[in-house]
Amino acid sequence: MHKSLRIAAVTAACALAGGALYGAGAATADQTTANSTQEPYNIGLLVKDIDTYYGTHADASGVYQASPDSQYAQDLADIDADAMRYIDKAARKAQHRGEKPAVVFDIDDTLLLSLDYEKRYNYTFNPATWADYVNRADRPAVFGSPELVRYAESKGVEVFYNSGLGESQRAAAVANLKKIGADVNLDTDHMFLKDKANPPAYLSDCATPGAWNCTTVQYKSGTREHIEDDLGYDIIANFGDQYSDLDGGHADRTYKLPNPTYFVS
Repeated sequence: MHKSLRIAAVTAACALAGGALYGAGAATADQTTANSTQEPYNIGLLVKDIDTYYGTHADASGVYQASPDSQYAQDLADIDADAMRYIDKAARKAQHRGEKPAVVFDIDDTLLLSLDYEKRYNYTFNPATWADYVNRADRPAVFGSPELVRYAESKGVEVFYNSGLGESQRAAAVANLKKIGADVNLDTDHMFLKDKANPPAYLSDCATPGAWNCTTVQYKSGTREHIEDDLGYDIIANFGDQYSDLDGGHADRTYKLPNPTYFVS
């Protein structure tokens, strides 16, 4: 995962937490670019709001965790409940029409929570520390995510993963997803990661061997297009914590999960 723009941003998550608008310079729930025309919201207060939203606390091992009683957990539960109702109906309709329904999940902060990394590195990104963190393969689940993955599978829906993690991080991603109980279709035919050295032909408009120029939207929407047009699936739902996970089409419905800690353009 390359955080091309990583900021402590106020997103829909914080809006749900009780502040749709924090004041001069603050972001709104649907804002996808920074607002530099006015004084921003005080970062110290914003961090406190983020901690309140997550119910952030250190466990017995000193790892920062989100609370299952937090507003963050409640917002996820509401999203998951709606998604399960929708998947059930959409899957039955697709199967009745003879189509192959599929769902697509981002991984970072959609299935695996990175709150401990954000807290330890003060909401900044460093490729080396991030790679080390991912390779430990011990991130906790985003609340409800393993259950949602397994639910989709139980309804006869094909599960795919569309992540900004690099190909070199595949083993760690698979191990971590198994650890949280999202052990569904974790093979190379279903888990799409960035392979900058040997990008797939379907991304040839923006990536060639050794020359990766794809934006996040181009990479992720191009992968979804491949799943639909080349593999023959109908993506009934696409899940991500960033708008760039969701933009670009090739999904019947999108679900934006809350993430107030960074923004990926």
